[in-house]
Formats: sequence, structure tokens, C-alpha cells
Amino acid sequence: MLLKTLLLLNCFLVLSSLSAQVSRVQTFGEPLAEEFALTSYPLDPEATGVVLYERGNYTVDAADGYIRLIKEVHRKIKVFDAKNFDYATFEIPYYRENEVNENIKGLRAVTHNGKSQVFVSDNAIFDIKEGQHYTIKKFTFANVQDGSILEYTYRLETPFLSRLDGWVFMNELPTIYSELHTEIPGNYTYNRTLYGDRKLDVNHAEIKKDCFHLPGFKIPADCESATYAMKAIPAYKEEKYMLSKSNYIPSMKFELRDVISLDESRSAFSKSWDDVDREFRYDKDLGRQLKYNSYFQEQIPASVTTISNELERAKAVYYFIQKNMAWNNETRILQDIRVKEAFEKKTGNSSEINLGLINALEVAGLDAKIMLIATRDRALPTKQYPVLTDFNYAIVLLTINNEKYLLDATEKETPFGVLPFRDLNVEGRVLDFKKGSYWEPIAPIAKNMHYVNLQLSANESGLFSGKVNEVSTGYISVYKRKEYNDFRKDEIIKKKQSRNEFLDVTNLTIENEKDLEQPYKESYDISLHDQAVGSTFFLYPFVMQTYFSENPFSAEKRLYPIDFGFPIQNNYLVSIDVKDQYQIVKVPANKLLKLPENDGELSVIYDVSGSKVNIRLSVKLNNPKFEPEAYKSLQEFFGELIKIQSDEPIELKKI
Repeated sequence: MLLKTLLLLNCFLVLSSLSAQVSRVQTFGEPLAEEFALTSYPLDPEATGVVLYERGNYTVDAADGYIRLIKEVHRKIKVFDAKNFDYATFEIPYYRENEVNENIKGLRAVTHNGKSQVFVSDNAIFDIKEGQHYTIKKFTFANVQDGSILEYTYRLETPFLSRLDGWVFMNELPTIYSELHTEIPGNYTYNRTLYGDRKLDVNHAEIKKDCFHLPGFKIPADCESATYAMKAIPAYKEEKYMLSKSNYIPSMKFELRDVISLDESRSAFSKSWDDVDREFRYDKDLGRQLKYNSYFQEQIPASVTTISNELERAKAVYYFIQKNMAWNNETRILQDIRVKEAFEKKTGNSSEINLGLINALEVAGLDAKIMLIATRDRALPTKQYPVLTDFNYAIVLLTINNEKYLLDATEKETPFGVLPFRDLNVEGRVLDFKKGSYWEPIAPIAKNMHYVNLQLSANESGLFSGKVNEVSTGYISVYKRKEYNDFRKDEIIKKKQSRNEFLDVTNLTIENEKDLEQPYKESYDISLHDQAVGSTFFLYPFVMQTYFSENPFSAEKRLYPIDFGFPIQNNYLVSIDVKDQYQIVKVPANKLLKLPENDGELSVIYDVSGSKVNIRLSVKLNNPKFEPEAYKSLQEFFGELIKIQSDEPIELKKI
């Protein structure tokens, strides 16, 4: 015990020494003796490695006659368990626009194994184009072993002064020290936002005199020299049912606010929403794309535009656009939006489809507006000031008789008023070009139900068979259509049978595959082909597919808020008739479990009458959002649900 304590103390002394030393700039290619000696990370003993040191140094400089933003990055990683280490490959994105590229220079990457060094060769570094505006520089460290130190550095030069981007202090490995240093001339002003709930260990800024020299000008500029650092940062670990990690992991983000030129004129980059509204109203990729009323007047059948009921007319327009345009899986909001051309080609990006929908709704005499959002894989837009790069998607806000409907016609399985799941990200900004833009909550529809009625009975051989009827609505019906609509019935049957090895499924019928306004219905026959052992038989009543088949909250603790996306209701009615084949010996106990604040309820009732057992299992999640403090309650809630569904059989005795 004493030896273990001394070893642990020694590790902490090593870490303290490392932290003290990396508060200054380290030299590439010269790992410290303490770093080589490190064999595990006491704050996360199971980690396969640790980020020893990382530093970003952002400056503005004049290069080749142009003013450029310079980003220099240096990172070192220690490998403890090479066999299970998954972080030897790195990708560095860089931007291009109108044939102007950011440039990555001086990329060096080396694996240190004691005195041995293996550099990544130039022909092992690849450039991969990703989308319209990004290229990925990708490389993989060689000869990675237990005890290796992986080190790389590079310099990125960009003419886009607005792309300072920022710095993320947390990695998928634990991090001993992470630092961002900025040295920016005083005529460049950036808004800064610290994300996450972790505080900076170093937050220091000072004025550095005469730091920026521009050729041709005698008087140098002063700079703000700032250092932001965090120490002993835990590894980021993905948790189920959460919004984008960008909302929670500690990071510093920058937005260029204004620039004072050498002639003392000021150029504003960060603007008010009033400024943004005026620009968007006449922007060729947004406001001007809403000027195709006459074109869509010719495209939409009169049988649609003449429907007297406004809601039914809106639905007809929505389904007309949804049917006649296919999404190419690209998202746009600030460029490359051509509504008329996209409709003519019957395919387009997300904004081309949804702005086309707005045009069509206006032709039908309805009030529709653009709503900018960030999808669930993105951080929530900041509300401090307009940051247009926070948004990556446009949907539609439709108002009928003061009732609001959010629409997105990109997916073929989403009914009117049901957004694709990726859109359910708290709130968005509605562009009202007459009264001014405003924030609008993204509220999912409330009725998302999975209902199952199962009728089982025993035959003369003691085997059980019966019929299942399933009904799904709302987001659950969207999920069902996505899962099954592209498959033949025999393939769907195989999917259902694969979830229970003792189950045979036959005579499957499906209703309303394409009629999105109606519930998705499935009916099929089942038979159980497992045999009783001796005279006792344990029958698990929930043999059909349930919405939750496992406890999503098995981890000991929860760090981040829980977001299911939408309210959920599951009702399972099971009727079992043992007839004259079995005696009902024992049924599980009835249960009722409620979450605090009426956020959810779980109940199961077993009713025995003669040869029949009737079971009703009800699951309700009224609130789709929970703070981490609710984790233990949810863990107990779902643990009990899975126990009811999988571990509590009815005990029968063969007659």
C-alpha cells in the first residue's frame, strides 16, 4: 500500500513538473525526460494516451505583400496502450473560396521512441477535398508503440481575417495542458466567447508595443497579447441523447467585429440584426430567391392553390414540393442558392427546396418566412450578436390563424409540421423583412406514439402463437418509414425476427407507407418455437419489438444534458390465453414509477382472469430535455423498464 502511494505521488509530481514547464513555449522535436518517463495518467488511469501539451499561436503578419492571419499549432501526445490507441491519424481542415486558398506550411510530424525518431514522409500526407470550401490534410503517425510520443506542428496562413476560428481545449484523450496565445494588432477587434462551463486556468492579456510592422509604413502598431490556458482537462466522452458536443466542451471562439484601416476608415464585420435583415432582404442567395411567385404560379396545379381551407391548402403545397424535389444532401444558407434552377432540375440543396416551398406557399396566399437554424450536430447560435456562420440550415415558419408550423420538405418521410430530427435544436432566427427578425423556439410535435396490441394463445402442443398490431405516429412513424420503406416484406420480416431468436413472423401487412398524414400501421402473425423445460415454462410477454430495447444510461454518471428530441409515449397491450395447456403459477408485480415534475411515468399492470393474463405497459416521457442532475432518476426509470420487458417472465406450469 505504501509503495502504491509513493508511485502515485511520484506521478503527480511529474504532472506538476510538466504543467509548470509547458506554461512557456516548447521546442518541437525535444520531448522532456518527464514525458518519456510517464507510463499512465493518474487522473484517468484507463486512458490509452494523454495529450501532454498543445499550443496555438495566432498572429497577424504581412507576408508576400498581403496581410494574413497566421495560425501555428504544436501538439504532443503520449501513448500508453498502442494496441487500443485510436488517435494516431490526424486531419487538418483548411478553407478555400473563389480560388483563394488557405495554405498549410511547415507540417512536421514525428514519432519519438526513446532516441529513435520516425518522421511522417511527404508522400504519406494526403489532401482530400471535402465539400465546396474545404480540403483536409491527412496523415498517420508511423511505428506507434507503448511509450511513444507523437508530435506535430504546422503553420496555417489565411487571407480571411474573419477566420480566426478559435481553440478547443478538450480532446478525446485527457489533456495535461492546452494553451491559446493570440497577438493581434489593435486595429483588428474580435468578439470572444468562451463555451462550456469550465473556467480558464490562465486568462491574461497585455499590450505589446510595436509588434506589427507593415512594409512601407514607418509607424508600427501595438498588439493585444493574450494567453488563455486550461490544465488537467478530462477526456471528452460522447453520451447518448445529447446535442452537439460543441455546446459543452470548453473552447474559445472569435468573431471579427471591425477593422480600422491605415487611412483610419472603419469596416464593420460584426453587425446588428437590423443590418443583417437589410442585407438578407436583397441578397441574391436569400431575399432575392423569394421573388419567383410568377414562376411557381405556373408550376403549382390550380387544384392545390384553390383549396378553400388554408391548412389543407398548405399541406397540399408542402406535399407538392416534397414530392417534386429531391434533396442532394447539401446544406446552404449564404451562397449557391438558385431556387428556380433547382426546381427545374427536381433536385437541390436544403435551402433551394425550402425557399422554393416559401415561394409556393406565398403563391397559395399563405404567410411563410425563412427561419435560420443550426442543426443538432452544430453548436447553438450565440445570441450576443449575429454570427452568421453559426447557422447552417434554413427551414420554413408558416403562420395560419395565429398557429405556427415549422416545415422542412427535404425528407420524403416527414409529414407536414414534422421537422427532420436533425432540425430539433432549441431555436432559430426568423427573417421577417418587414418587421425585423426574431428568435423562435423549435418545438417538436407532442404526439409521438408507439402502440402495440399482442394477442397470444397456446395450441394443443403448448406452443404460443398469435397476432400483433402496431401503430406509430409522429417521429416514431418517420423512423419506421425510414427503416422499412425501401425494403421488401420478406426483408422486413427478417429484420423483425433477428431481434428475437425464438420468434417466427409471417403474414406481414403494412398500411400507409406513403400516406404521411396517417399513422404507420403493421400487422403480422407470430409464433414462439421455444419449448418448455420439464413442466415449468417461463413466458416473456414482450416478444415484439419495443421502442426502448436497452437502458441508454448505463454509465455511472452523466456530464452533459439529456435531449431525446421529442416527447415519447409507448403503450403495449398484451393478452395471453394459456387455455387448458398451462396453469398460471405467478405473474410479476404491478409497478408504477414517476419522474419528478411530471416529466415521465412508467407503469405495468398484470390482470389474471381464468386462463388469461392481460398486461398493460405504459411509458411516457413528457419532457424530452433533462439536466445532468436528473440522470439518476432516468437511469432508474429505464433500468426498471428494461427489467420489465426482458427479465420478468410469467411462470406457467404444464397441465
